[in-house]
Amino acid sequence: MGALTDKYCIVGVGETRFMKASNRTPLSMACEAVKKAMDDAGLTAREVDAITSFQIADSTDVANVAQALGIRINYGSVAYSGGSTTEALTAHAIGLIEGGYCNTVAIFRSMNGRTGRRMGGQAPGGVVPPSRAEGDAQFYMPWGFTTPAQHFAPSAMRYLHDFGASTKSFAEVASAFRYHAGLNPKALMRAPMTIEDHQRSRWVAKPFRLLDCCLETDVASAFIVTSRERAYDLRQPPVFILGGSARTYADNPAWNHSRLRPYLQAGNFARQRVWGMSGIRPEDIDVLSIYDAFTYTVILQLEAYGFCAIGEAAEFVKGGRLRIDHELPTNLSGGHLSEGYAHGVALVNEVVRQLRHRADDSCPGWAEGRHTYDRQAGCRQVRRARFGASLGWGTETRGSCLILRSASA
Repeated sequence: MGALTDKYCIVGVGETRFMKASNRTPLSMACEAVKKAMDDAGLTAREVDAITSFQIADSTDVANVAQALGIRINYGSVAYSGGSTTEALTAHAIGLIEGGYCNTVAIFRSMNGRTGRRMGGQAPGGVVPPSRAEGDAQFYMPWGFTTPAQHFAPSAMRYLHDFGASTKSFAEVASAFRYHAGLNPKALMRAPMTIEDHQRSRWVAKPFRLLDCCLETDVASAFIVTSRERAYDLRQPPVFILGGSARTYADNPAWNHSRLRPYLQAGNFARQRVWGMSGIRPEDIDVLSIYDAFTYTVILQLEAYGFCAIGEAAEFVKGGRLRIDHELPTNLSGGHLSEGYAHGVALVNEVVRQLRHRADDSCPGWAEGRHTYDRQAGCRQVRRARFGASLGWGTETRGSCLILRSASA
């Protein structure tokens, strides 16, 4: 096990609603999410002394959040970065606390991802701001690769070709997560989805159909990390951090499509360290969150972290295997595909709530942790939730993850 295993905890989680149009600033939403996480933990502004976040020129500075909430920070930073940053910032927080730089760290992501700057580059009104063809972009922009769906489509096509899989495996992922969203009052997309519904949805960038792609939402989400000693004095049962990886890269770190196996995700190069540090194995995981920018990114990460062998995930996900009450309950909030896109932070929050046995669903007694496990009544709490994981996607070549345990494990 790792030197810092079980020494640090996530103690508070919070978010705004997932919105199609917030009509708010990222600062306003960030303050709401961080304040809700503080209230969830039972912390005052004087007890939080560090704030970190990440953005892509689409959010707010931590100094503004600290000033608005009355927090004097001993450490503050904003990473200019995207997917998989959530888990990496958790590792940063542990290192900062361990080193004595601060005591309690709030991590947030706030963005108007639908009405503001969108991942495809559009601004409000459909205007596409100029982009610089530099770095990796000089190789793919001239070919018209400007959106995430276009970026990931070639490796997805290669995967389907090499392993003889079909897009029905993508449909299995999408329909499982939609089922979970139907149990989640916060989710934007709750209508049932069948395999046939997925297969009939329009193409976006082959092999991705509309229902393979995550939602674009206005939202802010946050959680709080502190030491084991402080955690026991707070409001909620602590969720312990067993280990993880922080921005691990593949053998060819540059994001390009000329790699021999472009679908070989960075988790393949992190998993031995991850599971060794955590002291558990993939088969011990009771609750899983996987960064689902696309259905395909779920397929790759299941293989990368050893839940199945390379090339086997398309078969592995069949028959509802990722659904609640089945073998590997995954993205129980509905994930980015159906709850809403919060750039990974809400995926961590869902695992935390599940490991507390306090999933915020429609079950009558959820606030007290007395779940019925009746799916017809809207309960999405997993019956046995001791160990959980959140797998963060950056690209095929970059990823992070976080392994967690409940206080009762």
